[in-house]
Amino acid sequence: MINSSLVNELFRAFHIQRWNDRIRPMELIEMDKHAHKMIIAYCLGKYEEGAGREIDWNEMIRSGIFELLRRIVISDIKSPIYREIKKNKEVFAKLNEYIFTHLETKIDDQTIKQELKDFLFADYENNKLSQRILDASHIYASYWEFQIVKITNPTSYQNNEIEMELLNDIHAFSDLIGVQKIMSHQTIYNFIDMCSQLRFQIRWAQTPRVPKTSVLGHSLLVACISYFLTRDLPNCNKRIYNNFFGGLFHDLPEAVTRDIISPVKESSAEFDILIKTLERELAEKEIFPHIEEAWIEEMKYFTQDEFANKVSVKKKIKKGISIEEITENYNSNEFMPYDGELIKAGDHLAAFLESWHSIRSGISSTELNSSEQKIRSQYKDKTIGGIPVKNLYASFE
Repeated sequence: MINSSLVNELFRAFHIQRWNDRIRPMELIEMDKHAHKMIIAYCLGKYEEGAGREIDWNEMIRSGIFELLRRIVISDIKSPIYREIKKNKEVFAKLNEYIFTHLETKIDDQTIKQELKDFLFADYENNKLSQRILDASHIYASYWEFQIVKITNPTSYQNNEIEMELLNDIHAFSDLIGVQKIMSHQTIYNFIDMCSQLRFQIRWAQTPRVPKTSVLGHSLLVACISYFLTRDLPNCNKRIYNNFFGGLFHDLPEAVTRDIISPVKESSAEFDILIKTLERELAEKEIFPHIEEAWIEEMKYFTQDEFANKVSVKKKIKKGISIEEITENYNSNEFMPYDGELIKAGDHLAAFLESWHSIRSGISSTELNSSEQKIRSQYKDKTIGGIPVKNLYASFE
């Protein structure tokens, strides 16, 4: 089971600033960049899958999370230096030994620990389609950030060099359908740009706290927690896929509604229903037109009733079932199992961490204290699908 050490390690990504040797109009944060990267990877993967190519989605998700953990550990190494280190296999292996030594004590599950080791010591010139999609997504997410940095550093002598290097790197993936569409500013470009704007939306906007987390970064943390919790269940490929991307996209409607804090949403049942109705209407008008028609039903599956357990039986969505029932009767790709209850647990744990870390850093408020205590109390004795989620909170004193 995921433990507090691993959760805290993931949370460190909110403290890591990117492009911090440049003037920036806003802080560019590592967690946000990786969230954007995984959204891009989803889009690129869907295009390749639609063209008949087989995508190992589980490997893509797993490698994306492991790469985030690697970047957290070596956050002080700038990208140009890291690129040079990768060219020296012996030095790169030593670096990965250091990374694995740092991370192995934070992972209890022996299978996941071995997967991390295999990832770190695999041939770094991995040409598998899933890895190429991740690499292309990583570069484009950096290129997107550079467009902001370039504007605020107009006289930098390095601008042309950096831009040409990024564009050349992207060009190496121009055989990917999604890369062609993004670089030619076709409709999917708008969707990816819309998602990236979730990094501008700061959660708890009226509450002073550190670090300030965005809706985009929060979504990736929820997805990572959902992934590790799902690994504790009997899981088919679609269960892992749905629970990760369900976590990643669960707040997507906020791209058009903005982040409305939970106390306001929960102030009355009528208000909550109204917000959900507006989210669906706005998604139809402002989000779904920017993705391929073939993806829309899946995106609705992720964003509508996002905290409900559900499966698809004969193309009809069945809700109101328990995780145990999904495990026993619907744990097969054909049923599209989706554990909304786990995603909700990930959402609550992410919110708890935002409060807990700020309070322990000396920035407290009535709202943060109330949130921490409310969530801690809610999960004090809770087990979800046989997973003792309560143990996670017992580690945070």
